[in-house]
Amino acid sequence: MKMPFYQLEDSRDVIRQFTPNWFTVTMGTGVVALILPEFPFAQGALWEIATLLWQLNSFLFIAFSILYLLRWFIYPQEAKQIFSHPSMALFLGAIPMGLATVINGFLKFGIGIFGDVAIQIAHSLWYIDFILAILIGVFVPFFMYTKQDHALHTMTAMWLLPIVACEVTATSAGLLLAHLPANAESLWILFASYMLWGVSVLPAFAVLSILMLRLALHKIPSQDLAITGWLALGPIGTGALALLVLGEQATRILIHFNMMQIGEFFHLGGIMASLILLGFGCWWFSIAILITLKLAKNGLPFNLGWWGLTFPLGVFTLAIFNLAHQTQVQFIHVFGLLCAAVLMLLWIIVMTKTLKALYRGNLFFSPCLKTFLEKQQG
Repeated sequence: MKMPFYQLEDSRDVIRQFTPNWFTVTMGTGVVALILPEFPFAQGALWEIATLLWQLNSFLFIAFSILYLLRWFIYPQEAKQIFSHPSMALFLGAIPMGLATVINGFLKFGIGIFGDVAIQIAHSLWYIDFILAILIGVFVPFFMYTKQDHALHTMTAMWLLPIVACEVTATSAGLLLAHLPANAESLWILFASYMLWGVSVLPAFAVLSILMLRLALHKIPSQDLAITGWLALGPIGTGALALLVLGEQATRILIHFNMMQIGEFFHLGGIMASLILLGFGCWWFSIAILITLKLAKNGLPFNLGWWGLTFPLGVFTLAIFNLAHQTQVQFIHVFGLLCAAVLMLLWIIVMTKTLKALYRGNLFFSPCLKTFLEKQQG
């Protein structure tokens, strides 16, 4: 019987070859855990499954964090090569986004398990997530401009990963504010989160504009990058979700500071803007499906990029559910359920393929390490 990781030359390669794209697993698994309770039959067993899935996701995030930190401690020269790699550096944005799903889970499931301690944990983790998102959202694009080689024909939606983290953090802030009193800190978090939205969504739409030009000029990407088109749903769905959850809390907080009209504007404006964003999301969702189906005719090689099928669709679905909740429009909720069902199926497929490839060990591969070693040998 073959042992786990049997395709690795050395068991230490689990650490040496560990890259931040593994955190996309926690992004996708975490968002599935958050969506499961949205099903109408989510009482009892399904809620327990969602809770266990969030706990598993939290364990995975801790394990991946330890592995990645070990790589920096044991192989620092090799680890820092990520900053000059044109694709792997983008996945640093997956770290704060994966942490955001853990934070949101503390607020959704943790309160029932740990009580108010869960709110305190989520509160503290949010500040860590805030710092990570800002640092990655600024420095990774800076490295793109100064240390990496990029071209229009090689561009993919992965360019979105480092900047989308800020709006994901803003969404977590909206969920956190629901459990905090209306005080000066809550006001700061609210306003800072709207600024995070601007830091993320506006650059993301600039990237999407360039991406549309790239697709028109250089056509669809290769088969191993087929799933990247789904990533565009991320900033669209999260942008809508952030406006909805922040707007829902804005009135309660701002009325405390005699700014009720601004709070109502944030609330109603968030609903209107989310409708527009979700419409754009439906268009891009259709394009992503068509591109994937066209490339799938000749078979799609599995890689960790397949997790791009889950988190973007997940946040898009959460935005639909939140919009349905705030407007009480039934057909929006039904559409959300359809998207959620598709997401569950995709998660099962991707997780199954990931576990099989993980057992073989062929998912532990660092492109930036390969480039570094080739330069040394050359």
